[in-house]
Amino acid sequence: SVLLVAPTAMAGQLGFSHKLTAPDGASGDRFGTSVAIDGNRVLIGALGDNDNGRDSGSAYLFDTTTGSLLQKLTAPDGGNWDNFGVSVAIDGNLALVGAYGDDDRGYDSGSAYLFDTTTGSLLHKLTVPDGTYWDNFGGSVAIDGNLALVAAYGDDDNGSDSGSAYLFDTTTGSLLHKLIAPDGASVDVFGRSVAIDGNLALVGAYGDDDNGRYTGSAYLFDTTTGSFLQKLTAPDGASGDYFGSSVAIDGTRALVGAHYDDDNGTNSGSAYLFDTITGSLLQKLTAPDGASGDYFGSSVAIDGTRALVGAHRDDDNGDASGSAYLFDTTTGSFLQKLTAPDGANFDERSEEHTSELQSHLNLVCRLLLEKK
Repeated sequence: SVLLVAPTAMAGQLGFSHKLTAPDGASGDRFGTSVAIDGNRVLIGALGDNDNGRDSGSAYLFDTTTGSLLQKLTAPDGGNWDNFGVSVAIDGNLALVGAYGDDDRGYDSGSAYLFDTTTGSLLHKLTVPDGTYWDNFGGSVAIDGNLALVAAYGDDDNGSDSGSAYLFDTTTGSLLHKLIAPDGASVDVFGRSVAIDGNLALVGAYGDDDNGRYTGSAYLFDTTTGSFLQKLTAPDGASGDYFGSSVAIDGTRALVGAHYDDDNGTNSGSAYLFDTITGSLLQKLTAPDGASGDYFGSSVAIDGTRALVGAHRDDDNGDASGSAYLFDTTTGSFLQKLTAPDGANFDERSEEHTSELQSHLNLVCRLLLEKK
């Protein structure tokens, strides 16, 4: 299930709005694998749904005002273990759904599907001409206006699992640019997280090794030209921080999670706020009650003057029940802690899908801003 959060009467505060579940949900569907929101529409992935075969996957479109189901989306050519719904994005009347297990260009080469949210009809299936087995194209997706960003973090252009990301025109479905890290190397997993806003694309590579093994980094690109702009790293980065496991962008602000950072104990986690123009660090965010094993920063979202950071193993409602923290991006000050009203032991999401958590938080952050 997925919890929606909306502002309460108290300025700047969030309150519970809706709990969404799939009307045909079943064991192992993993409804809530990924979540995205725009306006009064929310899109929720269920990569384990079995409509087109075992773990073929699906995505559900809901109205955020009423909580009612509008459309169930599936791949018309879906098959076993496609995992359609592992990643989702939505903007206006367009919905983008990743299926990183699709096999059109080899085992787990991956694909992404673009839908019309009004009718539920498929507009384009996105694949890449250089796709091959284990690329996991579609493992993370983002969309803004007429641009779609789809990552293939298993791509091997700069070495095994160095990773890449592809920019598409949503009107024609045509490929515009392939993005790769200028200093990419094996196991960087460039593209494990992606975000896009206007003429900027942000791509995380938590396996990058600039400050030690798996310190991580994030790369800013110009979406018009496909050119590389900035590389973002944590000034206090250390081995195993996984900086770049989650990313978000809005205007001149970029937010990057490092959920294995150790400021409040081993794997307590942190998030870093950057200026996208200069690449300079503005704030480092940590949980005021952070503790070892919380994984604060496993998911991030940003909109305007608000940033939201997830900690999927926080223990307020039981072991690994999870929480999220709201911050002011101007001052870096902590505003509010969010927990599920029906939270329980092990409600967390697995690390395998940190992008799922990012999408959950994107949902909450958008609701805060859009319903004021």
